[in-house]
Amino acid sequence: MSAAPPETPPAQGPVDPAVLQTGRPAGQTPPPLPPRRHRPLWRNPWVLLLAACLLAGALAYWRYDRQFESTDDAFIAGHVTAVSAQVPGRVKEVLVDDNQKVAKGDVVLRIDPADYQVRLDQARAALATARRNRDEAVSEQEAARAAAETSRAQVASELATAENADKEKARYDKLASERVVAQEARDNADTTARTARAALDVARKKYAADQTQVALAGTRIETAKAQVEEARAAVDKAALDLAHTEVHARVSGRVTNKAVEPGDYIQTGQNFLSLVNPDIWVVANFKETQLTRMRPGQPVAVTVDTYPDREIKAHVESVQRGTGAAFSLLPPENATGNYVKVVQRVPVKIVFDRTDADQDMLLAPGMSVVPTVRVR
Repeated sequence: MSAAPPETPPAQGPVDPAVLQTGRPAGQTPPPLPPRRHRPLWRNPWVLLLAACLLAGALAYWRYDRQFESTDDAFIAGHVTAVSAQVPGRVKEVLVDDNQKVAKGDVVLRIDPADYQVRLDQARAALATARRNRDEAVSEQEAARAAAETSRAQVASELATAENADKEKARYDKLASERVVAQEARDNADTTARTARAALDVARKKYAADQTQVALAGTRIETAKAQVEEARAAVDKAALDLAHTEVHARVSGRVTNKAVEPGDYIQTGQNFLSLVNPDIWVVANFKETQLTRMRPGQPVAVTVDTYPDREIKAHVESVQRGTGAAFSLLPPENATGNYVKVVQRVPVKIVFDRTDADQDMLLAPGMSVVPTVRVR
């Protein structure tokens, strides 16, 4: 077969400018474009990568955060000793000032001792008088004993005389019955015997009276001894009151809340200043839901509001056996009325592990802190 001859292109006339610009004749409506297909956002690899990173970060943060329990309801606590006087009086001298550091036994205040010195002198004079009365009572008892001994000897003498007179009377009675002696001699013997018996009775009564005086003297001695002991106790009390005119610091610490000046009159037991001991700790009120894994000995990182950029190492010392509401002045009565459950807070004692680097930090009772306990 022979090849077909090539087609002859048609003759070209003048070209429309609109066709040259748009590719279609003028007035012809362009065909609608096919709808654009958008790729889903979740199929974008960058979005998937970002989502995976966020999920991994959130999971890591959750696993890290659940290892700790923290609260901002926490404050520093410490031993605060109130200083008061044991005797009333006019303040003569105040030897300390605000925030001053004092040692145990230092004198912080003196009360005018004049009145107490007078009372001590009076008590000593009363003691001397009581001792003299006791010595006099002892001397009276010795005299009474001597008189009783004399009376006892007199009784013995009168007894011998009476016995002799009775014997003499018996002989005269016998002789008178035999008409050997005159009746007058018999009467004289009888009178002598009765007189001797009467003298014996008098001597016995006097001896009994002297013994009573000895007993009374002994009673007076016991009374005088009791008065001596009472006077001695009064001297000791007066001396103690005089010593209490100097008020000493019972513990070491810094002076706070000072409210006394020379010339003030203070009463017994009136607190006029406080001493803050350097031994401090943290009382953190955690929610009861935070105590599931909290145990004594767990490490704690404490941030003090005064030093927000520093952390102090500490540890959990103990957990109070009871919520704060249970020991409040007016504990809640949940058995009456409508009940609304409220998450309770439990005080936890946290003790500092202070090092030499932390000694320059000002930590005082009442300061706010934020403890973070590692519970896992």
